[in-house]
Amino acid sequence: MMSSDQGNDAIRPELAELFQRTAFGHDETRPEAVARRQNKNQRTARTNVEDLCDPGSFIEYGALAVAAQRTRRSEPDLIAKTPADGLITGIGSINGHLFGEEKSRCMIMAYDYTVLAGTQGHFSHKKLDRMLKLVHEQEIPLILFAEGGGGRPGDVDAAGVVIAGLDLTTFAKFGAFSGKAPLVGIVSGPCFAGNAALLGCCDVIIAARNSNIGMGGPVMIEGGGLGVFRPEEVGPMDVQTNNGVVDIAVEDDVEAVAAAKKYLSYFQGSIQEWQAPDPTPLRAIIPPNRRLVYDMKALIECIADVGSFMQLRPTYGPGIIIGFIRLEGKPFGVIANNCRHMAGAIEAEDADNASRLMQICNVHGLPILSLIDTPGFMVGPDIETRAQVRHVCRMFVQGSHISVPYFSVVVRRGYGLGAMAMAKGGFHEPAFTVAWPTGEFGGMGLEGAVKAGFKKELEAQKDPAAREALFNQLLGMLYERGRAVNMAAYLEIDAVIDPIQTRDWILKGVMSAPKSRAKQANLPFIDPV
Repeated sequence: MMSSDQGNDAIRPELAELFQRTAFGHDETRPEAVARRQNKNQRTARTNVEDLCDPGSFIEYGALAVAAQRTRRSEPDLIAKTPADGLITGIGSINGHLFGEEKSRCMIMAYDYTVLAGTQGHFSHKKLDRMLKLVHEQEIPLILFAEGGGGRPGDVDAAGVVIAGLDLTTFAKFGAFSGKAPLVGIVSGPCFAGNAALLGCCDVIIAARNSNIGMGGPVMIEGGGLGVFRPEEVGPMDVQTNNGVVDIAVEDDVEAVAAAKKYLSYFQGSIQEWQAPDPTPLRAIIPPNRRLVYDMKALIECIADVGSFMQLRPTYGPGIIIGFIRLEGKPFGVIANNCRHMAGAIEAEDADNASRLMQICNVHGLPILSLIDTPGFMVGPDIETRAQVRHVCRMFVQGSHISVPYFSVVVRRGYGLGAMAMAKGGFHEPAFTVAWPTGEFGGMGLEGAVKAGFKKELEAQKDPAAREALFNQLLGMLYERGRAVNMAAYLEIDAVIDPIQTRDWILKGVMSAPKSRAKQANLPFIDPV
């Protein structure tokens, strides 16, 4: 009889078969597919996953799946040409060197465009549903690489049991994960139909400049009788960044993965190494002439840790800047009026930006800093054609449901309903509302207040010079009344502070604010808008 340890160094046939099968899914065995990606300045899905995850941390689920086409193709051909059925799934660690492996575990789902153009097959859907069950149970962040198309009509093996496949649970389960943990979508290249439907459910979308994103691709468009279009003509990046679909635009796959790591880090916790900025420029950043503009991004960077500011949607709703920062390594969301666009008046798209940032931070437990310099909501017949009423009121609804610490700093103008919306609905709603000495306040813009409130007096002055002098006199009275120090004296704001104290006030505010958990948020999902 052979001893139990005899032949331990030999590779048994079943293990050799496993090695052979799994090798087909690796890039080394698919040089032509890799070359095609390189020719388009793209990486393979596996390379992206390897770059995203910490070395050696990724464990793959469902690697042995192939397309449901056994009745029309040989098994060796399917193994070689359709590895993992075009969807790489598993769990790995991201940013483990910063937060430890346990806190950095994430679910990764990556559609592989080199396999049947990234279409969604019978078994890849089954695999996706399995992973969605796990991620719902574990509530760890989910990162989706969404390059490819929709359903795959060529999976003939499923024809006997599937007619239209509209009873799938994939999209409902994916959408239901929103709010449980950060949900990040990454795309490089074409992303249509089913892939776009998953991508659009994500908290944020990171896209390379070669991306095209659309709910229907060229095949569906032509099939609907709407004409013949090339993929490059459907949802290009200049469209999808300006309309708010894409949150973070990057150059290529490498930058996309780096951006995903950075974005995810804000929700993984504090970091130990950080560098404080020089705050002294804050004292001079607001121009002495109250009608002049300044750079709000530069202001943010004089408050945040060096290099920590990450902006979302820079070309959509430019009147409100949104993104994430760190203060002494602690992550925050930031909302700030941009006086360089419409003088900081809040338009419909600006309100969408603010509301979206509020939702993300509230659901995932990040404190919010609001930097206020606005004359209020934009008004006029033209703006109302853009559903201004509905869009701007989202800020009041979202603000009233915020359970995370919220801090408001008025750096210059704090006028009307727009300023109240920036302050969570009112100046006494945040953990604190403070102003810089340059702060000025009023129930509406001061010029408009003079024109509306003193119309008769102004009209009584027939001499234009006298009328202008009276206007300036009345304006000066309102400006003096609405100065920051006067607002604080009447307790309508909590304090007036030296601008260089802003960072210290926020950090002390976080220490004092009640600690709420993301699960206590009243809005347990992220609105896709």
